[in-house]
Amino acid sequence: MLKSVKIENFRGFKSFELQQLGRINLLVGENNSGKTSILEAIQILCSRNDLDTLTEIITNRGEDFWDDDGKGEHQLDISHLFYGHEIKPGSKLSISANNNQEKLDILIAMLRANNTSFRYDETKIYEENVSSNNEDFDNFKKLGFIIEWTQNELPPEKFLLYISPDSGLSIDSIMMFRHRKSLRASIIPKTQFVKSSSLKIEEMIDLFDQLVLTPEENIVAEALNKIDSKIKRIAPISSQKLRYSSDSRGGFLVLLADGKRVPIGSMGDGIWRILGLALAIVSAKDGYLFVDEIDTGLHFTAMSDMWKMIWDTAKKLNVQVFATTHNSDCWKSLAEIAEQENVTDDGIRIHRIEKGKEKSIVFNEAQIVIAVERELEVR
Repeated sequence: MLKSVKIENFRGFKSFELQQLGRINLLVGENNSGKTSILEAIQILCSRNDLDTLTEIITNRGEDFWDDDGKGEHQLDISHLFYGHEIKPGSKLSISANNNQEKLDILIAMLRANNTSFRYDETKIYEENVSSNNEDFDNFKKLGFIIEWTQNELPPEKFLLYISPDSGLSIDSIMMFRHRKSLRASIIPKTQFVKSSSLKIEEMIDLFDQLVLTPEENIVAEALNKIDSKIKRIAPISSQKLRYSSDSRGGFLVLLADGKRVPIGSMGDGIWRILGLALAIVSAKDGYLFVDEIDTGLHFTAMSDMWKMIWDTAKKLNVQVFATTHNSDCWKSLAEIAEQENVTDDGIRIHRIEKGKEKSIVFNEAQIVIAVERELEVR
């Protein structure tokens, strides 16, 4: 598990540190305090040099564009990743964790400065002197997007992509980048990110297909049963998944105790949300789960069962959870788990994020329980 995470020059944070992390970490704070940005930063770190994750994060925020009035290349506007929404030669953001001395640096470099240029050769970037009279000189008059990932004492891995004059990173260049495999790709952990709008049908069916006929398939059914005891089994309708719009509640049937098969959409948004959470955490085995506004679609009476499912599964499958909420019932329900389950140190944490503060305010299990008993506000 990550023990602490430090973020520098990323989105709204000039410098910020999340300390005393547990297995479950609930982030609270005012709107626009940066809770979702913290989830993104940790996911980027855990995904290491997987640019697909970076692409998804940027496009989900609408920070992509097509040049030449939609007729040219599809590009990611990477300037919004950086503090102040601007980049220039020397701009750098850094995300690091202290559990195993991992660090991810993203550097914006002018690929020509003081007659020194940077060349890219597979997994290495090296400097060389270039004379202003050299015919290659003009080729370096552009910005480069350099990703450097360091773990323990191993040599750092570096990757470079070129940036357009509009601060864009070409989707086509990212697709070409996929073919350059990391030397240590086999040790990249699994990550799952559940947005406040929940997972889409296609995502959920794909995740379920990966679990069929495995012990983890039962965990998903058990999670739904905790919310509604009438539910006995669940199955996807893979052959019909294209009949549903991406934002509908379809693609699955549930078997009820009376033998009836019912579309999952008939069971309400809460069941859909729990299904998404269960699929995501099971699919993140030995990795990390990120959930934005984890309470979305859930009645307060269901939140204790939701946290019980998250806690039990996270322990069983070795998953570290990071989630956000604005809901008082959500964090108070987490206190019930902290008290009832006799959670040991490093189990459950609430982190309050405050604008302008460089560290979160941390509440451990005992403090969370006391806050509920004394009707104190932690948000």
